[in-house]
Amino acid sequence: MTALIGADELARADLEHLIHPLYHPEAQRDALIWDHGEGVWLWDINGNRYLDGLSCLWNVNVGHGRRELAEAAADQMARLAFVTNYAGATNVPAITLATRLLGLGYPNMRAVYFTTGGAESNEAAFKTARFYWKIAGQPNKVKVISRVHGYHGVTMAAASATGIPAYHKMFAPLVPNFVQVAPPHPYRWADYGGAGGDPGVEAADAVEAAIQREGPNSVAAVLAEPVMGAGGVIVPPDTYFPRLRQICDRYGVLLIADEIITGFGRTGRWFALDHWGVQPDMVSFAKGITSGYLPLGGILISGPIHEAIQSAPADLKYTHAATYSGHPTCCAVALRNLDILEQERLPEAAAEKGQRLLDGLQTLREHPNVGDVRGLGLMCGVELVEDRATRAPAVGLGVRVLAEARARGLFTRIRGGMRGDYPIGDTICLAPPLITPDDQLDRIVAILRDALRAATA
Repeated sequence: MTALIGADELARADLEHLIHPLYHPEAQRDALIWDHGEGVWLWDINGNRYLDGLSCLWNVNVGHGRRELAEAAADQMARLAFVTNYAGATNVPAITLATRLLGLGYPNMRAVYFTTGGAESNEAAFKTARFYWKIAGQPNKVKVISRVHGYHGVTMAAASATGIPAYHKMFAPLVPNFVQVAPPHPYRWADYGGAGGDPGVEAADAVEAAIQREGPNSVAAVLAEPVMGAGGVIVPPDTYFPRLRQICDRYGVLLIADEIITGFGRTGRWFALDHWGVQPDMVSFAKGITSGYLPLGGILISGPIHEAIQSAPADLKYTHAATYSGHPTCCAVALRNLDILEQERLPEAAAEKGQRLLDGLQTLREHPNVGDVRGLGLMCGVELVEDRATRAPAVGLGVRVLAEARARGLFTRIRGGMRGDYPIGDTICLAPPLITPDDQLDRIVAILRDALRAATA
């Protein structure tokens, strides 16, 4: 197609006919038009090559151009492209994938419901939590507590759980019964009302205070990313999740782990709460399960929740549904993707490569506008400030750094900064494919060093 239509014509047609996520026409006028990818590299239609610094959108874990995934899709499509997975029907890839996921997930997980993406997975988690409490005879437990800076999607309920004001401004009013609390951001905890103690303990206690304030009999679940991704790659203190698990147990509240980004090896473990020895009650997943080759997501549910679904009377059955739940082609690609992750030991590789990348990024602290460098596995963030002593957040600098990085052949994204009650600086987000060679990890650091210097010259 690109051979028949020139770059200018494509760009013009794009502006005239296509609305993009997070859209504004000014942002689209200099858009890259991608043509193909291979490994950790992306090429635009003009032949320019870029290092993929974010696995596109945190999801291309095994890299671009994996023919075995294309072949898995083609083979399944030739056999059976799609069938309904509604009750009364099923298919082999969906059954096989569900069984395999339970072998990789937390030991307390018992069943899987499939979706087509992350926001839909979180929607399923919210509805499943409410279903569980209604079956348990506590129908008033409907509220979900999430965290400021958390990102959980932009459907109405997921956006209401998302703690980033930019996603709310033009779509308010939000769905009721969603509550946000301060996030466990060690670098910023003093700015968020910290009392000088352990930031992990105090941040978990902020969740407890919210449960008490709202009333335990009204709170269904706490929703938390193990590492906050699009909100700025915020890695919690080691004390946070063990204490949060204790608090949820104390008040009879479900813990939902949003592992849409952190799942499938990204942090150096198959699922990220393993870093702290914590098991959630539900897991929402997507992205890395197919490495982005086809849309697929879902939720893993624990034994008690599964039992509630299995034992419900017919007039109270689990009526959540989606046309493409358990799509056989998507599930077949996921199974082949899991083969690659296992055979190439990519979760283990993410732990080693992530440490190399993080060590390299720490050298950027020499720049006066670098306030914090953080990460876990191949998931890192560089937070920018106007003044290192005061931690005054840089707002706008990140866009210039991103442009300079792109000019040097690195494609990634930033979390835009904000001032106010929960300040955070522009944060350069990095999550390259788990197959990224060491020399290209070092290249990321070198490009960012040059980009920072150029953006602040």
